[in-house]
Amino acid sequence: MIVIDNVIVSNEVLEAKFVCDLGKCKGGCCEEGDAGAPLEKNEMRLVKKHYPAVKKYLTAEAIAIIEEKGYHTYDEDFGHVTPVVDTDNGICVYAIRENNGLISCAFEKAFNQGTIDWKKPISCHLYPIIVYKGKYGDYNRMNYYPREVLCKPACVLGEKLKLPVYQFLKEPIIRKYGNDFFNALHDIAVHLDNNSEKDHE
Repeated sequence: MIVIDNVIVSNEVLEAKFVCDLGKCKGGCCEEGDAGAPLEKNEMRLVKKHYPAVKKYLTAEAIAIIEEKGYHTYDEDFGHVTPVVDTDNGICVYAIRENNGLISCAFEKAFNQGTIDWKKPISCHLYPIIVYKGKYGDYNRMNYYPREVLCKPACVLGEKLKLPVYQFLKEPIIRKYGNDFFNALHDIAVHLDNNSEKDHE
């Protein structure tokens, strides 16, 4: 366990190897889960703001659900989340299933096309790192939770490329906590790695 500012970071975030293998998982994390994507308070406003720009990418079923339930819903376990199409497959209403079977994000598609200036919910961008608010006090817990089956190809690819999950997710970590936080995280990872090599000499 590492503490940086008010964030408690699991050692797995620094040590585990992970690189998304979209050709194999097909973006299944947008579909497989207990609820939609958790949203931060400011993101609820952003979802509403950018909905008109992404509506053209969505299915008629997804649009109907948004118009019935709203841009986001509330879940007792996860707080405010994006709605899902149904409880059986749980695919996010803002997800797009492409012709090749790959699931992508409507917000990210609009962002990449320069239509909007917001990429997607930070909870999606950070996955398989999950950030929880502390129960007692103003702090966060940052943990590594890949899905056992869905993310197995990503874990295998990460090991092959020897890329720690925190480095793979450098962009969203900086987006969430800033450059100084990431640099501190990296320095600690290097220090721990150097000590580990010495122990094995």
